[in-house]
Amino acid sequence: MAQFVAQIDQMNAAAEAADGFIWRLVSDDSEAASFSVFGQRNLLLNVSVWASIDALRDYAYKSVHAGPLRDRKQWFLPMDGPSSVLWWVAAGHRPTGDEGKARLERLAQHGPTAAAFTFGRRFPPPDTHRHSDLSGNQR
Repeated sequence: MAQFVAQIDQMNAAAEAADGFIWRLVSDDSEAASFSVFGQRNLLLNVSVWASIDALRDYAYKSVHAGPLRDRKQWFLPMDGPSSVLWWVAAGHRPTGDEGKARLERLAQHGPTAAAFTFGRRFPPPDTHRHSDLSGNQR
């Protein structure tokens, strides 16, 4: 895990500097890895809010995050079911780890829906005329 852990600060700094980044969940020690919503300390939790799906996709697949994402099999065991989930948030909302867990479980149980979806199967915001983007900002 040392190779992965050595990259966390760089990935977090790149996320926070990325176009479209709004917020990320951190614990009192400033690390999302400190959360244990699944009752296991060997799972990494990442909950973040972005201005758009495309901004998040660009960070995930076209930044310093892409290498560790590609190499994740070196450090992490595969999960049964999906390992990431997207959903729309209301203006000003900051999701909790438990909310992320519930959305991931919903995706696993029901497949992609407007309440829990993936990059590959996106859903529009709840109100297509006046909506909150992934950051909760009204458009």
